[in-house]
Amino acid sequence: MPKPLSPVLILGARSDIARALARAYAAQGCDLILGARDPGSLEADCADLRLRHTIAAEAVAFDVTDGKPDAFFARLSATPGTLIMVAGLLGDQDEAVADDALAARIMATNYEGPSRYLLAAARVMTAPGSALIGISSVAGDRGRGSNLVYGSAKAGFTAFLSGLRNRLAPNKIQVLTVKPGFVDTRMTEGMKLPGALTAKPDAVARAVLRAHIRGRNEIYAKAAWRPIMTIIRAIPEPVFKRLKL
Repeated sequence: MPKPLSPVLILGARSDIARALARAYAAQGCDLILGARDPGSLEADCADLRLRHTIAAEAVAFDVTDGKPDAFFARLSATPGTLIMVAGLLGDQDEAVADDALAARIMATNYEGPSRYLLAAARVMTAPGSALIGISSVAGDRGRGSNLVYGSAKAGFTAFLSGLRNRLAPNKIQVLTVKPGFVDTRMTEGMKLPGALTAKPDAVARAVLRAHIRGRNEIYAKAAWRPIMTIIRAIPEPVFKRLKL
């Protein structure tokens, strides 16, 4: 199987999933560029990855909502061979419905910002075999009242990734959509999550790497999510409204 193209740029690199991805790709011998609002907070991660895997690893400043994606790529020390967009914000959905500023932030962090950065990446990552990977969500598979702001933003991001995949396919560039489902991370700490449907960050990272190497288009981190979401999407709208999901 082909090795992922290096360096691997991970954006939103302070999350538990992103750190697991960094470990997984470093173990494959890939150099890393880790992007976060506070790159200094990733220096220890970079040092550990360099020592354990004899790779190059650096941290760079990145804000998915800054509106300057082209300038970001122009500052990089190398053109990425692989980009993984992990940036996202769950937020409190009841607060988001009541607070326009929070709703705008959730939408910008989960859809507008990631999509614009991936468009900018596609303008510079033109080598055949390059890969653009977006962490979306099962929440985007169907609109639900309990997470309409976050879910609609992820739905937009999923649709964007699908369109980008079709646009870049003739150039031999892979676009992979990842829907992790529930993941046991700091972001979900305190939530009551169903064990059978909840993945660990390292398991998500392994699934992403495996799908990347195999040239997949879209994956659910846990296979059980696919039939579940197929059923949920098939429920007629009059019935779905009564379920209050």
